[in-house]
Amino acid sequence: MIYGEVAIATAAGARLVHRERAGARSFAKGHLLTDEDVAALQAAGATKVTVVRFEPSDVGEDAAADIVAKAATGEGLDLGPAFTGRVNLHAATAGLVLLDAARIDAINRVDPAITIATLAPYALVEAKQLVATVKIIPYAAPEAAVKACAEIAATSGPLIRVAPLRHEKVGLIQTRLPDMKESVLDKTARITAERLAVLGSDLKAEKRCGHAADEIAAAIKALKTEGCGLLLIVGASAIADRRDVIPAGIELAGGTVEHFGMPVDPGNLLLLAKSADGAPVLGLPGCARSPKLNGVDWVMQRLLAGIPVGPRDIQGMGVGGLLMEIPSRPLPRAEAERRKGAAKMSKIAALILAAGRSSRFIDKTGGPTKLLADVGGEPMIARVVKAALGSQARPVVVVVGHQQEAVRAALAGLDVTIVENPQYAEGISTSLKAGLALMPTEIDGALVQLGDMPSVPASVLDQLIAAFNPLEGRAIVVPTSGGKRGNPVLWGRPFFEEMGKVQGDVGARHLIGAYPEAVAEVAMADDCVLLDIDEPAALADFLQKNVGANAG
Repeated sequence: MIYGEVAIATAAGARLVHRERAGARSFAKGHLLTDEDVAALQAAGATKVTVVRFEPSDVGEDAAADIVAKAATGEGLDLGPAFTGRVNLHAATAGLVLLDAARIDAINRVDPAITIATLAPYALVEAKQLVATVKIIPYAAPEAAVKACAEIAATSGPLIRVAPLRHEKVGLIQTRLPDMKESVLDKTARITAERLAVLGSDLKAEKRCGHAADEIAAAIKALKTEGCGLLLIVGASAIADRRDVIPAGIELAGGTVEHFGMPVDPGNLLLLAKSADGAPVLGLPGCARSPKLNGVDWVMQRLLAGIPVGPRDIQGMGVGGLLMEIPSRPLPRAEAERRKGAAKMSKIAALILAAGRSSRFIDKTGGPTKLLADVGGEPMIARVVKAALGSQARPVVVVVGHQQEAVRAALAGLDVTIVENPQYAEGISTSLKAGLALMPTEIDGALVQLGDMPSVPASVLDQLIAAFNPLEGRAIVVPTSGGKRGNPVLWGRPFFEEMGKVQGDVGARHLIGAYPEAVAEVAMADDCVLLDIDEPAALADFLQKNVGANAG
């Protein structure tokens, strides 16, 4: 790349290094200057500008990131759109992250311009969770380096993938001694069921027996007849040797002991075995009676994701295996509750404002709110909501008010949260406040959408989400078309409080001007982000241009 300050008259065809303004127009950094842009900047008094020009051997940041990311993406991952040289890879399903660390290191050593960052190997992820990001540091990367990275990523199998969690019928055996309280066994069964629920499986059956090899063998055979795959055995007395009572019972039932002991604490006394039919059997250490994270969780996660676990795998868990002093890791019960309340939730929510009176529309039609107008065979508001549901945003919250019964009916069956704004007549600020009050604490930001913009597709929403990165100064993400700012706007959580204080029939757009250092503009290929439907004529024009014969 050629980098430096040049006379504005010679800047056409170059890309801006810093944001520039020309009157009401704003040119984001990285913007490719046209002759018209140069004329506008000159008219605004600019004489010099800092730019970069690509050389023939350069690949633009977005194209370079897309090439490397596509080569790196394996099964169980969704590829996001490229923005400012970044492509994010999200989990398509709940599962475990599998990656080739040596090849990722090799990619990061090819050229400083090209980087890839991931979660740790075997990390447990939810659907839609960020797994990896490919980032091109400057505005372009050398073509040879991009090709080299793509070749490394595509060689020797998937570079990064997510192994999905599989539903398994799990059997639990607990042995007892004469002085053992049943309440201890009851608690162990409950905690085991909670541990499995986090991983998408359930406790199919439980057997309690004496602490003797023959009784354990009988319990194993009984659980097998009930269709249990994975078997878990918790002894009244911890396993002390691979020739102890529990391993002896496994062998008596026709199974095989593969390994005893693991370099994870808590979890040292774990036994790895197989039943007569080759299914996994785990002899659990005493720490499995507690909901706290331990080595059992690591092994069960892999097994329930269909990843074989052998002695060498257990022996390789020592680095990072000291778990006793890691309070930040969630307990299985807490994690299960979090997933129950926020299943498949990404860190960005969608807030759709659909409470207004549509006065300009209704005054001319005498009919219902414009949000119920037929667009391609469905109500306008349903079309807007379905676009949000097709994006990475979760949850999708819809604020209703005017003619709310009809609007609710139009959204029947859709996975949305509906909140009523009884003060809708006082203006859009009241709807904004009502919706923000319902935003989950876990989210990092919210896409504020208007219910009368039916031409904005899910792909545009995902572009805005991909651009959001407060650490890089992109905490407010605004779509643009032809240099004009449009909707929806993605707001970071730190702005929610100030947005909630807005009064009257105005939104929060004035905050964009108040925090220019936090704003990122995303140029869109068409003007869908500028088109809202205020009057019947605008709807007719939209239907003619965008829906055609399918308008209904």
